[in-house]
Amino acid sequence: MRPETVVGVDLGGTNVRAGRIENGRLAEVRSVPVRSQGTERDVLEDMFGAIDAVLREGVAGIGAGVPSVIDLKAGIVYDVQNIQSWVKVPLKSYLEERYRLPAYVNNDANCFAAGEKHFGKAKPYDHAVGLILGTGLGAGVIANGRLYSGANCGAGEFGMLPYLDLTLEDYASGQFFERVHGLSGREVSERAERGDPAALKIFAEYGRHLGEAVKAICYAVDPEAIILGGSVSKAFRFFREAMRAAFQSYAYSLAKERLIVEVSETENVAILGAAALYYDAMAK
Repeated sequence: MRPETVVGVDLGGTNVRAGRIENGRLAEVRSVPVRSQGTERDVLEDMFGAIDAVLREGVAGIGAGVPSVIDLKAGIVYDVQNIQSWVKVPLKSYLEERYRLPAYVNNDANCFAAGEKHFGKAKPYDHAVGLILGTGLGAGVIANGRLYSGANCGAGEFGMLPYLDLTLEDYASGQFFERVHGLSGREVSERAERGDPAALKIFAEYGRHLGEAVKAICYAVDPEAIILGGSVSKAFRFFREAMRAAFQSYAYSLAKERLIVEVSETENVAILGAAALYYDAMAK
């Protein structure tokens, strides 16, 4: 159990959500609409409004998850998705100046991995990957019990690896269903729920591609566990076996026997993961 009280912040293109974590549990959450077409200061004030609503005496630090490229040392976020005015924002400095607390900033995929490590299914593992199967293929890496972000916040970008004629992201994320079959992932899932053979075949095809992504991840960082998140992960039962079958061509038999692949069940993992940036920093 984490004794320090921390505020976690999840910035999205529609809302910014902040939560206060006390004694290892989410005690309070506040969601504030984001003026995504507003100025840099407008969006910053929206974030402050969410934080102010949950801030209490005794908070030890703040963690913020942002969908962007980040200079981790300086705490600067670049080209934030769906917020045009946030091109180069020194978010860490803004937070520390306002709240006089240590602040930590990272991207949303890394926050997912940190959240699973500190609050979810990656807790038992020193080496794990949080893999988000959504409109993209995002990932965060846990190495030796801590979040590993790389020199430029680029560690874990497995989706950018070349694969077939494109990249792993094109085949192992939700983009696959629309691009290859002209159907949304939701539609394929609904059909699979009804036992539609064509939908089940599409998921089997997807599972084979995901199995190739899992192999690439294992060759790169050799995790004990991969925790799946994102909208596509909810249909895991439809592509689990195909993914496992594709993974059987992995070269190292011990990993084939031991690798754990599970779906996240952590509620509010984005907020918890942002808060976990503080706990991860304190583990130095």
